[in-house]
Amino acid sequence: MSTGPADQENETLPALPDQRSQKLREALLGLAGLPDDSPALPDQLSTIVRLSSEVVDPVDFASITMLAVEGHRTHASSSEEAEAVDLAQYAEDAGPCLLALRSGETVGVPDIGGAVVWPGFRDVAWRHGVRASLSVPLFAGSGVPVAGLNLYARDAASMRLLIQRVQSCYHAGPTQVLPRMDAGSEQFLAGLAGALLSRDLVQRALGLLMDRDNIALGSAYRRLVEATEAGARVTDTATAILRQYAS
Repeated sequence: MSTGPADQENETLPALPDQRSQKLREALLGLAGLPDDSPALPDQLSTIVRLSSEVVDPVDFASITMLAVEGHRTHASSSEEAEAVDLAQYAEDAGPCLLALRSGETVGVPDIGGAVVWPGFRDVAWRHGVRASLSVPLFAGSGVPVAGLNLYARDAASMRLLIQRVQSCYHAGPTQVLPRMDAGSEQFLAGLAGALLSRDLVQRALGLLMDRDNIALGSAYRRLVEATEAGARVTDTATAILRQYAS
């Protein structure tokens, strides 16, 4: 087998994303551009769950938590194990998935055995082979969390880096160079980073509408949605508003 310079160079190149990985990135970006009450939102969330469990290497199980009239519920899950861990959190009204949805912050649990603050979650997760988890708030056009994405892993070591990389997307701070991951994880991270940029863009447009028309945030968001044509993204409307005011 050849081990010449060309072969050695190829071995160092990052893995190229496949179509499923790219679809995961696109689904995360697409979600950020949907109105919160879009009829397309449930299917978009289901796609994110399915692809997260399929292409993000550290993840073994995934689910989506949403707030319903009767309380929290699992909108979609990749396995019975994921749903069981979710249900343990709903039963105690406490756990990383609920904290992420309520706070809008990522919640990483790099060691399930050490999650003493959530005993119900810890015990059920451990029984199902989960050794680490990461809950990520997902948002649509308004920028308010509409769901929590729950990622569960059997291998705590591989999940630890994903937790660090995701948290670095959500929290601006001193630049820290972290190792690259598999192609699926990199596309997942790119989707989250792009969604955060979309959220910032929409918030800037909402701020302009609030200042111009002397209205509250909720009213500005409703006007933004009303100005968005059916099938279009609120991020496109926000971009047009910002360009109008820049000209």
